[in-house]
Amino acid sequence: QLQLVESGGGSVQPGGSLRLACVASGNSLEWYSIGWYRQAPGRGRELLSCLSDVNTYYPDARNNRFTTSIHKALNTVYLQMTRLNPDDTAIYYCAARIGSGAICTISSMDHWGKGTLVTVSS
Repeated sequence: QLQLVESGGGSVQPGGSLRLACVASGNSLEWYSIGWYRQAPGRGRELLSCLSDVNTYYPDARNNRFTTSIHKALNTVYLQMTRLNPDDTAIYYCAARIGSGAICTISSMDHWGKGTLVTVSS
């Protein structure tokens, strides 16, 4: 059973950067599509990125502040976030589903982490 644990969240000032990590255990991530999501207070969960062995997909092509990558040896997927602003305050989750093709719709994901909180405030 794949297990995911997010880390790297915290408090940061506007304009700052954070790198979130999603560490997997129980199986190799190379067989999965991995998505990063966030849920702000009072809002629904939204997809930020989707990575697979085939390609990487960002739903909001205009947002070039977030970049996802994978370190296969560490079985870890990262989300690098730059130029953060208060609207980025949210709980950030990673999730995975077996299979390639960078399909990461929320309902299709099989495994979820518990999330890590990011707070952007001056």
